Amino acid sequence: MDRAWITQLRKGLTELTVLAALQQGEAYGYDLLQRLARTEPLATTPATLYPVLARLTDNGLISVREAPSPAGPPRRYYRLTDAGRKQLNDMAIYWQDLTTAVDHLLHPATGDAL
Repeated sequence: MDRAWITQLRKGLTELTVLAALQQGEAYGYDLLQRLARTEPLATTPATLYPVLARLTDNGLISVREAPSPAGPPRRYYRLTDAGRKQLNDMAIYWQDLTTAVDHLLHPATGDAL
């Protein structure tokens, strides 16, 4: 069975889930991967995460700072900006509307017409 649709759904939700994960506080890339992986359906890969982090930074939704790492190169820490919090709030509202609409399609009440 082709399950490529799962990958596409996850990719489509990556911005929302990254912003939501950053509500917990500042994090570096690997930490974000771990936060998302705690709930398996939200798990992503570095190849998906890092371009999203760059785009969110370019769009002013997250800020980044570098700090020394205990081992290896400096770590880049990401945090929500005020614009990022607003975007997350807007996305959360839309997400609620979207999931309600999809639920109505998936589980129509008896007698409801589409």
